[in-house]
Amino acid sequence: MDNSVSSIHCLKNLIIYRNILKDEIIAQLIQTPGTDTQNCFSLGHALLTKAEILGLSGDVLKSYLLYLLATDENVFSLTAEKTGGKIGPSLRRAVTHDLTVLQQVLTADLSGLVAEDLLRDYTPTCPAAIPGLTAFQHCLSRLGQADAENFIDGLANHYAAYGCGEMAKYIAFRYERDRGITGIANFDDIGLGDIIGYERQKDILIRNTQAFLAGRPANNVLLIGARGTGKSSSVKALINEYHPAGLRIVEVSKYDLRDLPLIMSQLRFRGKKFILFLDDLSFEENEIEYKYLKSMIDGGLSAKPANVLIYATSNRRHLIRENWTDHDDSDDLHNFDTVNEKISLSDRFGLT
Repeated sequence: MDNSVSSIHCLKNLIIYRNILKDEIIAQLIQTPGTDTQNCFSLGHALLTKAEILGLSGDVLKSYLLYLLATDENVFSLTAEKTGGKIGPSLRRAVTHDLTVLQQVLTADLSGLVAEDLLRDYTPTCPAAIPGLTAFQHCLSRLGQADAENFIDGLANHYAAYGCGEMAKYIAFRYERDRGITGIANFDDIGLGDIIGYERQKDILIRNTQAFLAGRPANNVLLIGARGTGKSSSVKALINEYHPAGLRIVEVSKYDLRDLPLIMSQLRFRGKKFILFLDDLSFEENEIEYKYLKSMIDGGLSAKPANVLIYATSNRRHLIRENWTDHDDSDDLHNFDTVNEKISLSDRFGLT
């Protein structure tokens, strides 16, 4: 009991991974480790629930700790994600310190802290759904058998491949003004092979997306067509096809386009490539949100990040509604310029 308590207390010495101390389960373990039976069963309930939701197996307490490490968003994981696994010598020393701390916890006997008989060799109903989590757990489970320094490059490569934070948990996201960028748990699993016909259009989309992922010049895309022709499905299929190569999608509604600079600033320093998805895009005459999109595509003072492309779908060839009066407005001294502004948005997309 004393050994398990002192081991779990070691987590308070973390530097890089201090975010995990804010987790409710870890915080409860550190504050009241094994002090009473009810606390043990309370933690057991929380961990068993996590095991089923996340697909954790084996020693659930240690598996959950490894899950927190795999998905933690910190200066090390963000740097490794952005640089493809490269980190400086000073940061490496700090990570070595944390891995030495974690080594004490992962190799300790933590029995007695939770309802351990139920959670020592657990098999979840469904396996782990977090990409790369099993490989990450297998890697760090061997931490006690080797020097901490030997594991840093493996961790850095994991974050480079799978991302960290929300990017490690989901392949699709939605932006909402009051919540920010949030993950979509049940993303449509449609594949490119499920979309029948449109081979020429699919080929153009695929080649443009492959160029984007390879760091070559690529275009923003506007997909036009009648409803049910596969516009949105094609974009979703691209994500399912190329997310192992680092492609992610963020859906933004037209009413949130004024937040484009904020969204871009959040995506700019991530190590993934993002498609900003504007579905069923069209504007009425009195809606001015299109100006924010036009400014972003044209390039304002803050350029669009190199790791972001805009893919939009619409039923209209010209995205902004026009009226006959637009072409015969005697009150507008520069009527021609007004009409051109309305029809020019769709021309800003490199591929239509």
